[in-house]
Amino acid sequence: MPAIQAARVTLMKSFLRAIITIAAIISMQATAAKPQLDVDLTVKNSGSGDVNATLTITNNGNGQQKLLGWYTDLDEEHIFEVKRDGVEVEFYGPHYKRHAPVEKDFIKLKSGESLTKTYELSGLYDMSEAGSYEISYDVKSLHLYSNKGQQKKAQRLMSAPVTLWIDGIAAKGTANKGKPGSGGSTDCIDGTCFTGRCSNSQKTEIISALDAADQITNNSVSYLNSHSANNTSARYDTWFGAATSSRYNTAVANFNAIDDAIDNKPLEFDCSCKKSYFAYVYPTQPYKVYLCKAFWNANEFGTDSRAGTIVHELSHFNAVAGTDDVVYGQSGAQSLANSDPDQALNNADSHEYFAENTPNQN
Repeated sequence: MPAIQAARVTLMKSFLRAIITIAAIISMQATAAKPQLDVDLTVKNSGSGDVNATLTITNNGNGQQKLLGWYTDLDEEHIFEVKRDGVEVEFYGPHYKRHAPVEKDFIKLKSGESLTKTYELSGLYDMSEAGSYEISYDVKSLHLYSNKGQQKKAQRLMSAPVTLWIDGIAAKGTANKGKPGSGGSTDCIDGTCFTGRCSNSQKTEIISALDAADQITNNSVSYLNSHSANNTSARYDTWFGAATSSRYNTAVANFNAIDDAIDNKPLEFDCSCKKSYFAYVYPTQPYKVYLCKAFWNANEFGTDSRAGTIVHELSHFNAVAGTDDVVYGQSGAQSLANSDPDQALNNADSHEYFAENTPNQN
């Protein structure tokens, strides 16, 4: 009997040690999965009429924390949510097409370190009407804290909202902030216009890329017309996820609108951008597309192509599909389709990759 009791005691100790070990591992994983970043936001209406927001992000964790730098730069991303009397106001800033983030795109904060930036909001958000404004820092991305591995769910970082009364600020013409110089005259070829001193060879390449964009958009429309929410295939499922009638109708409407923009709208392309990105647009200002360095280095067809870039950028216009940049890159778009199909239908890269259809899927 003593030997049996001793064995039971030993077994119980081993069991308890295993439970403690598992709990410790779970706790460590939870800590790692939830970065300990604190966000503080103050907003002031200056005497000159500008509305300035000061953002402070502090790492209160024990180790170094990464944060995708795009989401701390108002010239790069739509990082604030601004509401007037409970209704979100228009954002006038640009939407870019980029490659998926790499290590150099992340800011690194040591334990206890803070990042503080001040932004002038009234030039990029519609504050023209008097009302009660609610302003918060609010960003969400699959790659917010890391570009490693497959994130199954978008991560979010936000501040508490700040409320203040604004009497109404007249538009300052700063909706064009960040645009490259658009010097030089506008000239057009067969209804497609060019600014920013496009060379003759660039004009030829743009016309060819636009024709390619028309081809992949027509193919997308044909696919959607020959399938349905109850009869999708790997192509739809990969980029947009689980279908419902509402979601499928959104995809159909978006691609019809992109097709209409290519065929019937007064498209304009600007060649003066010197950024490393593919392109960008101002969603409230159709139908002008600013082409950047990566566009000229891309293939006409295939993944992240010139044709796909045009589809991506046209989808951003509020007058077309009004998409956002929820994630960048094929891997992120596939993860988004699996985790959040509604957001996939709001993601410009998802539309681009569906249209490019590389590798080919039926």
